[in-house]
Amino acid sequence: MTDSYVPDPQNRSLQKAMTNRLVDEYFDYSESWLRAILRMCIFSLTQLGGKTALLIECPNQAVAKRLSRKTYPLEQFMEYFSSSYPASGRVLICYQDSSLATWRCFDTESNSWKTWENLQIPTASADG
Repeated sequence: MTDSYVPDPQNRSLQKAMTNRLVDEYFDYSESWLRAILRMCIFSLTQLGGKTALLIECPNQAVAKRLSRKTYPLEQFMEYFSSSYPASGRVLICYQDSSLATWRCFDTESNSWKTWENLQIPTASADG
């Protein structure tokens, strides 16, 4: 990922409001459990390989693992949302692993889990 993305604690309320609005607008007809889980997360955009990808920060591993099993609506949302500029349907579903001080992300492009430091620099490959 590019080093342009570092979570800013002062912008969290705006990011959370944007996330809730997107969930209300685009996931209205989704299953209620999916909407509830998405409301626990924060959506943002990042650049990967010159294309925009959706980054979903989850509060913990359990939420991230559950979302990683239901990626189709998220990929569809990203394709719809980004139809007017260079992007992909790529989604990263991440949680912070505080014991290792890293981020674990499910990458829909490779359908695998990866580890990143500060959501910026790839540090390890997927482990399945």
